[in-house]
Amino acid sequence: MPRQSLRSLVGHQRTRRANRQLGLLLAAVAGAINAGGFLAIQRYTSHMTGIVSGVADDLALGHGGLALAGVLLVAVFIGGAITTTVLINWARRRRLHSEFALSLLLEAALLLAFGLLGANLAHTSALLVPVTAAVLCFIMGLQNAMVTKISQAEVRTTHMTGVITDLGIELGKLLYWNRTPDTPAEPMVRANRDRLRLHAMLLACFAGGGLAGALAFQWLGYYATLPIALLLAALAVVPILDDLQAA
Repeated sequence: MPRQSLRSLVGHQRTRRANRQLGLLLAAVAGAINAGGFLAIQRYTSHMTGIVSGVADDLALGHGGLALAGVLLVAVFIGGAITTTVLINWARRRRLHSEFALSLLLEAALLLAFGLLGANLAHTSALLVPVTAAVLCFIMGLQNAMVTKISQAEVRTTHMTGVITDLGIELGKLLYWNRTPDTPAEPMVRANRDRLRLHAMLLACFAGGGLAGALAFQWLGYYATLPIALLLAALAVVPILDDLQAA
């Protein structure tokens, strides 16, 4: 990918098109990490709804240790979002090109470390599940906060509940039969086709990434994270180099 394209995709000067392109790419990444992570530890880590519900169930059943583990995973996800916010505001106050690239680079580094160390932890199940779950939850919080800030909350990439809900809303508008003409008092129901396309594409990218991630984990094990880490690092490198050259 040409350097200028990378700069426009991840740089601090944003366009709506770049926001959506990056969002679609990161939705595929989130799908791959989520599906591959499930094969590794039988737990999804990209959305907190199930984890919070699990905490409630564990508390009701008297499983205090499991409930505490769930609370810690939620705290780690929040920690990832906090880290992204701190990095973005720190870079923004210093007028850096890499205000969004820093979070991507950190995500790439964590995935790289996870891929390299995961095989060594694979035979130590007592460490594998908690360490993997914590790292993946932190990564998902990191990424979700970054895309949310980039797109002004228009795009979400790590969980599909809101995306599918919005997709259903727009499809409902598209299928609605307007029996009366359009008037100021009673405007016609019209689907926002732009939002419809965006949410359909986000869903497709997340699902496609999930399929690719699951297949890659079956073939490569933990090393399947390495290509994703290299991709994220490649996206982040141009704005960071711009800052280093300007220093």
